[in-house]
Amino acid sequence: MIASNTTVDKARARQLLSALHDGLSEITGGSASSEWEALGQAMDKAEHGNGWFSPSEVRHAASVWSRALAPEAVERWLESMSVPSNDRQPVTVGIVMAGNIPFVGLHDLLCAVVSGHQVKVKPSRDDAGLTAALIGCWAQACPGLNEQVSLETERLDGFDAVIATGSRNSGRYFQHYFGGVPHIIRGQRTSVAVLDGSETHEQMQALSEDIFRYFGLGCRNVTQVFVPRDFDLNRLFAAFVDWTHLGNHHRFYNNYTYHKALWLMEAVDLLENGFVLLKEDEGWVSPVGALHYQRYDDIADVEQRIDEGKEHIQCRVGNGGLPFGEAQCPGLSDYADGVDTMAFLLGLGG
Repeated sequence: MIASNTTVDKARARQLLSALHDGLSEITGGSASSEWEALGQAMDKAEHGNGWFSPSEVRHAASVWSRALAPEAVERWLESMSVPSNDRQPVTVGIVMAGNIPFVGLHDLLCAVVSGHQVKVKPSRDDAGLTAALIGCWAQACPGLNEQVSLETERLDGFDAVIATGSRNSGRYFQHYFGGVPHIIRGQRTSVAVLDGSETHEQMQALSEDIFRYFGLGCRNVTQVFVPRDFDLNRLFAAFVDWTHLGNHHRFYNNYTYHKALWLMEAVDLLENGFVLLKEDEGWVSPVGALHYQRYDDIADVEQRIDEGKEHIQCRVGNGGLPFGEAQCPGLSDYADGVDTMAFLLGLGG
């Protein structure tokens, strides 16, 4: 049942998150129960609705969430919450989800459900039915959830607060449309890596996970790499070998060949290996099928550059940041854009 106020009902939260953890674990383990069968089927068919949602990438995303929802991780998250001392009545929170990678809006949904508010979810048209299937199966496993969460297929209305995620252009639209209510609005961000030249081949291979997972479409994907002046870029190509299969994905390869032709006509100096283009460029976001890099002489210059671009950056990996290979494994306390979603939600009502 729905909590009578926005103070977190930790027992209910544990029940909800444990059920979702078990369901995702069953699916990724290949033995889904009847309650979760529909989500497994939606995951297998998602590529028909979104060509970027290949079965391997969708299942990888589900496995990441299964690990994030492990009981000990849930307990740490719940214990870290600052719960208001006064009772606050639930409000209705609208969630507008992006559709760039599988289950990209799940963290917002978890936060809203745990907070005890009513939740209206508007998935992206690129979601390929994953969110609807997940909510449907989760509600079967946890009676009462469907009284709290509703799926909106048309225009989102009837909300008291909003969490909306989209592109830089849609972010401006969201600011205009949702500006009159409490909100969290997210636009486009990307991630960077900083190398100091001492990295092992294994660390470079882990970096390739940060770059290529989900075809590079997520805000936690590395699209800009800072390297020392004398760094041998062939070390990157050697570490990228395990991702050669991307050249067989028609959408990814079309992006790669398009930008290769465009930049060659413009006489841009490029390095390439058949599926990714390395381009020396200060731009934070590189196109799909490409990776920007910048050389540096003094790490202080890198720090200044990153500080100047902090509004564009979601994650930093490598020197001074997350371990290589961890960018696409956010935990429950890793809030997008550095904005504490739970604190926002628990501050609503009154």
